[in-house]
Amino acid sequence: MKRRVSKSDKNRWADHYTHKARKEDYPARSVYKLQEIQKKTGLIRKGNRVLDLGCAPGSWLVYAGKLVGPEGRVVGVDLKPVTIALPPNAAAHVGDLLNPTDAIASAMEGRFNVVLSDMAPATTGNKALDAIRSAGLAESALHIACERLAAGGMFACKIFQGSDFEPFVAAVRAEFEKVKIFKPQSSRKASKEIFVIGMGRKIGGQ
Repeated sequence: MKRRVSKSDKNRWADHYTHKARKEDYPARSVYKLQEIQKKTGLIRKGNRVLDLGCAPGSWLVYAGKLVGPEGRVVGVDLKPVTIALPPNAAAHVGDLLNPTDAIASAMEGRFNVVLSDMAPATTGNKALDAIRSAGLAESALHIACERLAAGGMFACKIFQGSDFEPFVAAVRAEFEKVKIFKPQSSRKASKEIFVIGMGRKIGGQ
């Protein structure tokens, strides 16, 4: 049975970014991680097609939708539904990226300019195990990015730091012209999460 989260538990995790997200009408504070990545790398441009892996609750879809403008398109996939209103140029699909249905495969058809992944495992409290599971999700995201990115495309992926971190960075370096490692200020201080950003897909679609 899932443990009920009390109001005091929620308040314990609330911080400046939580309150800012509410004020700016985003469903989660995670939007500020993507904002920081965008400021550092210029990852997303107007007119881009963006694929958001692990898109719920939808903050990245909304922010990316603003960046790509009306000529762009943002597609998100998550096991959980996105319940907020999305801009006309964004859509969220419910499904398993590791075992996609025909509908999910169809939603991800074509080439994308950017692939984002904020996917994370349900944490167990065992940091080593959580890092291994995070690396598995990151590797899946990289596989999808390599299949779906156009030549010169961009990739930003969250991973927990652990024994598989350096091998994952090496795998990204093999596929992209340039790689940046970035820890957003908006990440919680206790979090082991870090973002690996691949810039300039070496081999991709036309």
